[in-house]
Amino acid sequence: MLNNDIQHVFLVGAKSLGAYGGYETFINKLTEYHQNNKKIKYHVACKANGDGSMDPSKIKGVKIISENEFIYHNAECFRIHVPDKIGPAQAIYYDIAALKESCKIIREQKIQHPIVYIMACRIGPFMKYIYKEIHKLGGKVFLNPDGHEWMRAKWSKPIQRYWKVSEQLMVKWSDLVICDSKAIEKYIHEYYDRKGIREQNPKTTFIAYGADLTLSKLKDNDKELINWYRKKGLKKKDYYLVVGRFVPENSFEVMIREFMKSNSEKDLAIITNVNDKFLNELEQKLHFKSDKRIKFVGTVYDQELLKKIRENAYAYFHGHTVGGTNPSLIEALGSTDLNLLVDVNFNKEVAEDCALYWSRDSGNLANLLDKAEQMSADEIAELGRRAKKCVAEKYTWKIICRKYEKIFTEKSK
Repeated sequence: MLNNDIQHVFLVGAKSLGAYGGYETFINKLTEYHQNNKKIKYHVACKANGDGSMDPSKIKGVKIISENEFIYHNAECFRIHVPDKIGPAQAIYYDIAALKESCKIIREQKIQHPIVYIMACRIGPFMKYIYKEIHKLGGKVFLNPDGHEWMRAKWSKPIQRYWKVSEQLMVKWSDLVICDSKAIEKYIHEYYDRKGIREQNPKTTFIAYGADLTLSKLKDNDKELINWYRKKGLKKKDYYLVVGRFVPENSFEVMIREFMKSNSEKDLAIITNVNDKFLNELEQKLHFKSDKRIKFVGTVYDQELLKKIRENAYAYFHGHTVGGTNPSLIEALGSTDLNLLVDVNFNKEVAEDCALYWSRDSGNLANLLDKAEQMSADEIAELGRRAKKCVAEKYTWKIICRKYEKIFTEKSK
């Protein structure tokens, strides 16, 4: 007999668990913080193959149930296989297949009043059908619209138009839109609070992403850290750091170009999953391989090591221009004292006066870099103190997960 007091929540839209994407980070932390919560049971969709997929056997704490099922943080995770040769349509196929599987699980397990939380606005043309299917099962549809997907530089104009229409339809066919940025919530109401979009204004709420303020367990003399530094040719406080997905809208071209213009004698360490096509495009434009300071250092999935690398950076670059409250920004504010952020409203909303800002104009970031290296240790420490205070008051995972618990379990939803 099922306990009807348990709220089952299906999380659809992330590719895997623990990767650099915002949704992956979010699900990893949400399930971790709620793994012993008797009020909530999570069901998580994951890609079984293709870009962004993961091998659950390589994740600590995973219990394999079958080829397509595993338990992680007490969440029931199910893997979705995606055809390899359908290009950008993979993301749409994956979401639809994951939602169909969610409905199948709801029926088979006879789950009462489920919540299906969809992340990103990829499947708008199919959303009316999905919304009605979930409501037939007694469920609700929650949506996280992400940022402005239709603005991403990687998409052609027709695909950008598709994303915009898709966003409109997904907002229309959702019971609650959870925005991870106040700017995104404002945008949703400015664009969709009008006749013809929905019979009533979209119901929204704001819940940001979070960060972990605890220091890394690794010491400066830890063998793992020392070996990593030696392999990458880096030294404590002698490198600038970038962590994020290797896509154009994260300003990699601007950051590399401006760093090459600067007089810094430090290194630029870029932690990312490199895309060869984009990498070759940057090399043709910038010829960065001739600058020994520019170092693509691969990926770091060990969270303690990554946190220590952040703590030991001289400064952190954040170039994300599309999206809401980005997890890598909050994690940097919680770990790195000096943060240099591209001047967009999403970043200023989060960091306020805790960071320095740069524009994408030629020469702007290079000049800021030279100024940053003239700052005193006390000035940098004060920025770090303010940043950590900001994170502690607004963005810890404990605060964020408590807000999600309330949203998922309140009786009036």
